[in-house]
Amino acid sequence: MSSKITKFIKESFSKYCADGAKYKTEFINVSESVSLRLITFSPAKPSNKPPIVFVPGWVSQISGWLQVLLEMTREYTVYYIETREKISSVVKGKTSYTIEEMGKDVIKVIEQIQLINKEYYLFGSSLGGTIILDLWRFLETKPLSLILVGPNAEFRVPKTWHFIVTIFYPPLYSLIKPPAKWYLRTFRMNIESDHAQYEKYSEALDSADPWKLKSAILSVAKYKVWKLLQDITTPTLIFGASKDKLHEPENLQRIAKTMQNATIFDMETNSGTHSREMVYEMNSYLSKLEK
Repeated sequence: MSSKITKFIKESFSKYCADGAKYKTEFINVSESVSLRLITFSPAKPSNKPPIVFVPGWVSQISGWLQVLLEMTREYTVYYIETREKISSVVKGKTSYTIEEMGKDVIKVIEQIQLINKEYYLFGSSLGGTIILDLWRFLETKPLSLILVGPNAEFRVPKTWHFIVTIFYPPLYSLIKPPAKWYLRTFRMNIESDHAQYEKYSEALDSADPWKLKSAILSVAKYKVWKLLQDITTPTLIFGASKDKLHEPENLQRIAKTMQNATIFDMETNSGTHSREMVYEMNSYLSKLEK
């Protein structure tokens, strides 16, 4: 076992567990060159609720999901998948960071945790939500529902930033972080209404792997999900945040209108979409589906 895998296996996630819940950490080989960290949370008592396959956002840290996981793990088994652009992934040589490739990774994990021909929910945030919208067409067993938090329909990388990322040498990453944070808080976030969102993204940038981050930005820069939406039939709940400029509330409304069976719920802020209250609304939606 490599030192990197040992390090990420030993990391503790007990603080994300509801009372009595447990977790297990492992690495799943999704290809010859890529292995992903999977954290499985199990509730204290066996539950008849279908498990949740959880795909977090772009380079996001699990710390941003503390309140959500504390609530989810009361009743649900949660499979938390860290996608290949995360610092925890083990990547050998050059690899692709396209939305489609990352979606196929998630499908490989779903297969390996033996959810084929079983009931489950797919939960994704930001890039994770986009990955889910893209991979739906390839799923052998469709989930009972999609729960999406601020999924990106497209990724707006200004030409100036695209040029900077293209020519930038990753070992000098510390030089680009300050202007990147300035750009986010000045043009893409409303820090007056939700300063916690800026802090969360700053933490993500600080902990990101610059080599993976560069490849991922260039891979998704021209991606758009629009043409895939109208074919998705699975009942979908989309959580938006009307004060979260980064996740473009207008695009979320358009996503919901384009899909066949989507409902949108406004949590107002990014912090709201990462709260226990979001899980309460999710549970209410899912309980209605079961009737």
